[in-house]
Amino acid sequence: MTPADLPATPHRRYDPLGDRWVLVSAHRTARPWQGAEDRPSTEPVPSHDPDCYLCPGNTRASGETNPAYEGTFAFTNDYPALLPDVDADGVDDGLFRAEPQRGTCRVICFSPDHATHLAHMDPAGVRAVVDLWADETADLGERWRWVQVFENRGQMMGASNPHPHGQIWAGEALPEDPAAEDASQARHLAAHGTRLLADYAAAEAGGPREVLADEDWLVVVPFWAVWPFETLVLPRFEVRRLPDLAPERRDSLAVMVGRLIRTYDRVFDSPFPYSMGWHGAPFDGTAGEHWTLHAHFYPPLLRSASVRKFMVGYELLAEAQRDLTAEAAADRLRSLVD
Repeated sequence: MTPADLPATPHRRYDPLGDRWVLVSAHRTARPWQGAEDRPSTEPVPSHDPDCYLCPGNTRASGETNPAYEGTFAFTNDYPALLPDVDADGVDDGLFRAEPQRGTCRVICFSPDHATHLAHMDPAGVRAVVDLWADETADLGERWRWVQVFENRGQMMGASNPHPHGQIWAGEALPEDPAAEDASQARHLAAHGTRLLADYAAAEAGGPREVLADEDWLVVVPFWAVWPFETLVLPRFEVRRLPDLAPERRDSLAVMVGRLIRTYDRVFDSPFPYSMGWHGAPFDGTAGEHWTLHAHFYPPLLRSASVRKFMVGYELLAEAQRDLTAEAAADRLRSLVD
């Protein structure tokens, strides 16, 4: 049996990047829904909000005043989850283990315009964000082993402020998901002499899970996707970290990111919530030759702009499960590409 022959009946798919499984139950999409619905806000958003702590010229809770920035802007989070100076000892007492975690958290504003988003910015504006991702990653990578660039879009994904922004958390430990990807990619290179995600991109190109593609980048709904319209952004060239991207590849990435998010917004004719983030080789003193830079987009919506996929019950207690096949999700997204 090949992937194209998989039945609509329940089956499991293996994720070779994360080294885990997902249960696929496509027949469940027909079930009725009587659960909660979160209505997207239709209130107009001003270009400058005097109460927004991210808008230019406004004062944040810390008392710091934002500069009158006209492009991108980055600052250290006023309420960071990680601190650079943690004076504590770890614990290793049988079943009880703990270790101090040092790091820092940055907030990155994509634009001074409170009402815009990456989906609406021109390629030059998105390219400035790509440069900020790369510059911040390079700077933080000089001091921290792992640098996590991410964006939470929409209240449904926990965004506490509608201003177009993301975050970067950097720390001395390699977190669980990147550690799994690190091990999987290392095993693949050792076994085959090729990079896992380069092989995967070649296998997916032009196939039923491809959503967007150009000479430099490929966007697919991964075969092992967990979230309904999850996508994976892959380079079609060798690159390991964001700072390594050449100028022309940053230009094409800016175009691709804008197209992908606009495609998402057409699924339910509403701003599509998601969490997205970049994974690249850790800054651990090695070349990271087994790594391929890539981005994950994890959107929660399944049935409408107000009905999300919840990770509860079986997903929390056993393993991930999805109702919409990756192929069906990719077909829906492909039909909406600009």
